Amino acid sequence: MDYVSVSKENLEKEHICCAISNNNDVQVSSKKAWLADRFDDGLVFLKSTERGKCFIEYIPAENAWNPVEADGYMYIDCLWVSGSFKGHGYANDLLEACTTDSKAKGKQGLCILSSARKKPFLADPKFLEYKGFTVCDESDNGIQLWYLPFSVDAKKPQFKDCAKHPHVDESGYVLYYTSQCPFNAKYVPIVEQTAKENGIAFRAIHIVSRKQAQNAPTPITTYALFHNGEYLTNEQMNGAKFLKLALK
Repeated sequence: MDYVSVSKENLEKEHICCAISNNNDVQVSSKKAWLADRFDDGLVFLKSTERGKCFIEYIPAENAWNPVEADGYMYIDCLWVSGSFKGHGYANDLLEACTTDSKAKGKQGLCILSSARKKPFLADPKFLEYKGFTVCDESDNGIQLWYLPFSVDAKKPQFKDCAKHPHVDESGYVLYYTSQCPFNAKYVPIVEQTAKENGIAFRAIHIVSRKQAQNAPTPITTYALFHNGEYLTNEQMNGAKFLKLALK
């Protein structure tokens, strides 16, 4: 497998989304705009040349759009291998490239979000354990922070207090999301419209700055849905799926 590093210079011509083939799709343009603003913060987006079927995206943890305290670490936003590309060692390739790059940049280790059991859009805990990662912190909703230190004396990363106890003081449905996930550009407006048409209290909060993300009331900032203050899910949904959840 051949890989290419996406940068400001080649961003417009590269295919960056594993599930969307059209580069003119609003979801792709939203993601590319988000990426363009992150490269100066040290973000790396390494992908296969096979239409983005597998990739890794990582950034110095100080600049991560998540409420973690992990100074000196590299934070992995996403490690994704899809469909027929699974089982060929590509995830190993990508993680090894991230590890090598992070060590060269003087980082103390890697950290990434997961959970005790595999959840959609989160890293597979079995794979992380196999690669030597261990859990260093866990929030009340079961989202875990895993880390791979490069030395025995590396300080453990941890969640900020706001992420350890996910909660919002607002009734109805409240969604926190960023443009890091391309699907949000399409589906968040659909869910908003569905809620409005059915008289369901719903408010979407678009996280648009690193400061806002690092102080969000959830360890997952790409998509975090709350209901009457309590965390529900990080799984993106369309209008029908939201309606089924809201009316059950």
